Amino acid sequence: MSHLNFAVIDVFAESPLSGNPLAIVSGGDDLSDDVLRAVAREFNQAETTFVLDPVAANADRKLRSFTASGAEVFGAGHNALGAWLWLAETGQLGDLSTQKEFWQEIGPAVLPVRIKVEGGRASAVMTQGRPEFLAKAQDLAGLATALGLDPQDICDPAPQVVTTGAQHLLVAVRKRTDVDKARPDSQRLLAQLRQAGGEGCYLFSMEPHADGVTAYARFFNPTVGLWEDSATGTAAGPLAAFLDAHGLVGTERAIVIEQGRYMGRPSRLNVDLRDGVKLSGSGVIVMAGTLFL
Repeated sequence: MSHLNFAVIDVFAESPLSGNPLAIVSGGDDLSDDVLRAVAREFNQAETTFVLDPVAANADRKLRSFTASGAEVFGAGHNALGAWLWLAETGQLGDLSTQKEFWQEIGPAVLPVRIKVEGGRASAVMTQGRPEFLAKAQDLAGLATALGLDPQDICDPAPQVVTTGAQHLLVAVRKRTDVDKARPDSQRLLAQLRQAGGEGCYLFSMEPHADGVTAYARFFNPTVGLWEDSATGTAAGPLAAFLDAHGLVGTERAIVIEQGRYMGRPSRLNVDLRDGVKLSGSGVIVMAGTLFL
C-alpha cells in the first residue's frame, strides 16, 4: 500500500472557502496515468495536481494536473500556483523570507515561478508562455446561442482563441449582467470551441466598476468536463495579452480580473504584462491528510 500526502488549497483566495479549490498530491511518480486519473475523480475538484520529481534537468518540480473527468490539463494556472503555495507554506522550499525563483515543468514547458513567504502566508508570481493569437470565432450568432445570449450582447474585440499555455476562446460582452445571464448549452458550446480550436471559453465584460477590477469573467470548459471554473489562471493570462493587443490595458500594463462571484466563490486574479505574462496570487490551505492506495 502507498501512503501519499495530500492537501486542498483555495487558490486566488484571502480567506477559506473562497477562490478556486485545488487538490494537491505529493508524489505518485510510480503511479500509472489511469491511477492518477482515478485519484482526480476521487477528489472530484476542478483539478488535482500531482507534485512529482522533475524530468527536465533545469526544473525543480514536475507538475501534472487532471480534471475530475480525467482530462490532463496544461499551462501555469491555479493548478500550478496552488501547488507552489502549498510547497512554500509547508516548508518544503526552504527559507523564503526573501523572494526566490524556482522552475516548474508542465508538459513540454519549463517555466519560472517566484515565491515569498511573509507572516506565514506565501505569495507567488508565475511566468506563463509567450502569447499566441489564433483563430477568431466565425459564427457569432451560433456562439451567442451556445452561451445562452443574444447576438447583440457580444461586442468588440471580436472573439478569438489566445494561448499562453492553454488555448481559450475569449468572448467580450457589454455588461456584467450579460456575463451573469449566460446559460451555456454544453453541446453547442463544444461545437463552437472545436470549430475555433479552443479548449475553454472565457466570457468577460469590461464594464467600468468601482472596485478596481479591469474585467469581470466566467469560464466554461466542456472539452475537459468542467462546467464552470471559479478562477482560471490559464485564461487570465491570455485575456490580459488579448486586451493589451487591442490597446485596452493602461500604461501600468497590469490588470485585475474578478471571477467566481456567480458561483459564490469570488476570486481576484492579477496579471502583469511588463516583462512577459505574469500571473500572481495567494491561497489558503483548508485541508490536509493521507491518501491510502
